[in-house]
Amino acid sequence: MVRWRVSHQDQTADLIATARAVDSMYLEWRRQHRDGMRRTQQDVLARNAAARLCRAYTSNVIPGFFQTADYAEALMRSITDFQGTPDDIPEAVAARLARSRFLYEGDHRFVVLIEEWVLRTRIGSAESMAGQLAHLFTVMSLPSVLGIIPLGAHRNVWPLEAFYLYDDHHAVVEKTLTAGISIRQPRELADYARAFTGLSRMAVHGDAARTLLRAAIDALE
Repeated sequence: MVRWRVSHQDQTADLIATARAVDSMYLEWRRQHRDGMRRTQQDVLARNAAARLCRAYTSNVIPGFFQTADYAEALMRSITDFQGTPDDIPEAVAARLARSRFLYEGDHRFVVLIEEWVLRTRIGSAESMAGQLAHLFTVMSLPSVLGIIPLGAHRNVWPLEAFYLYDDHHAVVEKTLTAGISIRQPRELADYARAFTGLSRMAVHGDAARTLLRAAIDALE
């Protein structure tokens, strides 16, 4: 009986610790944005500043460090309107665009995969979307690696939620409807890294990626 009590107490302690860990992993957007979006954008900026390698897979929107001001503003406006959270969009956009400096300075490396349908999903006006797609041509001239997964690619990994891998010790799933998820468990990190490798095999780069970008711009006309 004494042994059972000790074991039961140990299991309770483990369950409490697990619950606390899960609570810190699950980042509800309305709670994160209760004072507006600027603070969250500053947190992401700090993550990018600390990481030497950022691997990003996006299946819904252009990643933040590649966004133009018009695209970021239109996207944040729709999020703020949906959530009903305070409007600090100009400050949040400025914090988001500040991430782009890491493409040009410091010891930072970016490897980015974007699903082709993201290029054809209009955020904001046709003009702002065209500007965003044109900006990706500029990004492709940088040392960062940009790959696009074509609509007709033979899938060895199914389309996933957007995620960011920071070095080998932190992953963030940013784009669920109600929350983001912060992951530090080694087994899960290994799964996301393996998925990223599989998704990379489906991506095209260079001239083939530019062809997809031009087609997406032409489709706006």
